[in-house]
Amino acid sequence: MPQLVTLGATLVCAAGTAPSALVVVDPRVLGEKKPAANILDFIPFVNILPFGTCNILTAAASGVPTPCVPATVAPWVPGSPKVILRGAPALNNTSVCNCAVGGVISVTNPATTIVMIP
Repeated sequence: MPQLVTLGATLVCAAGTAPSALVVVDPRVLGEKKPAANILDFIPFVNILPFGTCNILTAAASGVPTPCVPATVAPWVPGSPKVILRGAPALNNTSVCNCAVGGVISVTNPATTIVMIP
């Protein structure tokens, strides 16, 4: 069963060179004493921080290192259809978020160890 994702979860972008951490700014719902995420926690520089250097943009710039800045335009998918947090499906560790540049963002460590969600 998937795990609930909370503040501080480790994220990676398939096009990035470094991991990032998820930021959950609304503390109303907690999971293991940390703010729990939902699929609407996808806003660049608010919820999702940069991922080092972008392999796609660097290749397009003829090898000039280019920052891997998240360009997310849609919520995480699929989320948990049976657990609603703050009015939207809860974010679980199998959800992904697409970047408009071409990378796919995924969760490598949900920052929880106990809370499982269907």
